[in-house]
Amino acid sequence: MQASLSHRTVGLDFGTTNTVVAVSQHGRDPRLVDFSGPVETTDVFRSALCFWEDDTASSGVAVEGGPWAIAEYLSWPQGCRFIQSFKSVAASSNFERAAIFEQRYTFEDLGRTFLGELMRHSDGELSDRSGRIIVGRPVAYAGSSPDPALARQRYNLMFEGLGAEIHYVYEPLAAAFTYAARLADEATVLVADFGGGTSDFSVVHMKAPRASQRFTALGHAGIGIAGDDFDFRLLDQLVLPQLGKGSEYRSFDKSLAIPGSYFADFNNWSRLALIRNRRTLEELRRLQRQAADPAAIARLIAVIDNELGYPLYDAIGRIKRQLSESTRATFRFSGAGLEIEAEVTRAMFETWIADDLARIEATVDAALETSGVSSADVDRVFMTGGSSLIPAVHQIFSRRFGADRVAVGGELTSIAHGLALIGQRDDVAEWSI
Repeated sequence: MQASLSHRTVGLDFGTTNTVVAVSQHGRDPRLVDFSGPVETTDVFRSALCFWEDDTASSGVAVEGGPWAIAEYLSWPQGCRFIQSFKSVAASSNFERAAIFEQRYTFEDLGRTFLGELMRHSDGELSDRSGRIIVGRPVAYAGSSPDPALARQRYNLMFEGLGAEIHYVYEPLAAAFTYAARLADEATVLVADFGGGTSDFSVVHMKAPRASQRFTALGHAGIGIAGDDFDFRLLDQLVLPQLGKGSEYRSFDKSLAIPGSYFADFNNWSRLALIRNRRTLEELRRLQRQAADPAAIARLIAVIDNELGYPLYDAIGRIKRQLSESTRATFRFSGAGLEIEAEVTRAMFETWIADDLARIEATVDAALETSGVSSADVDRVFMTGGSSLIPAVHQIFSRRFGADRVAVGGELTSIAHGLALIGQRDDVAEWSI
């Protein structure tokens, strides 16, 4: 059925790294919600929270979200708790609560707090909660053993207080609705959405415009490998050896490897912000006294104790973007006694992420198989999300389907736009998960 175009809909792309919102009202085309941030007005709201102790706040803890969270953190990093990419633990049963000062936050607590900040900074655009809110969700959640039922339960608790009709839609399906505006002819389209935590694929058959039933979803597949994993490969090669990874310590006259658990938390931005606690720091100080390279462990302690997670990953993000535009770049980071300057080539980066790329390509195979189509049956490929700009990722699709069939666009905004379009349809329930 065609869209009814009679009610207000909000398309909410709650992403691991960024959140984007589109609103469609009274039959108008969706438009993106702008946020007048501390530096610039933007339609991309960073999926981040910053907490700090404040006696004037009712709970004793104040909070900011999005670009305001980043600005607050940068002004006073040691007095803050900076949480980013917490969406990546939505399906993890290992995550129960985040300790922030004297308070404990569940995933849904963090989610509701984040939504509150998103609405507060929307200049009234999101104050009307009538109609429908269409929330994007990945095909596959991030994590080693994700539990989709747990993630759904947490999402429900996160959104239940909004008072609107809530629907969940696969993110690549939403991107397909945005891409459809480009197509004048019937086509089978593979949509590849590369987020911060997951890479998701949907195959959709699209009829020509004005067809009574234009869209048919054929199949989906996803994997919890994406931009954050690529970041970690860079971090693992360029930074972690400087923090003691791969070195040893003495215990009862034996030389043992520094436990990898201290470095595993660097694989997840949300965990990295939470390991600054008394127990972990005391363990590391004991380890430092026994370490073969105590200076490296001192740097590890300084990175954690000085809350350098954000600037560290910001530097990693810059080198990743530079390698998408150039065949070589220089990585630089300075802070808390850690000074790194290293030349990195695109070929080196592609070697470090080769296993990730292979698993992503295998997931593309799975999407085609569940859809009952072959590579030759795919007329168009639409790539969206930040990692779609990485040359090695793009080459997976241009090599298999031909460069002339591959399009990239709306890297950060196409999903929110498509979610709002789906929300206007009378058959929205058929697209919901």
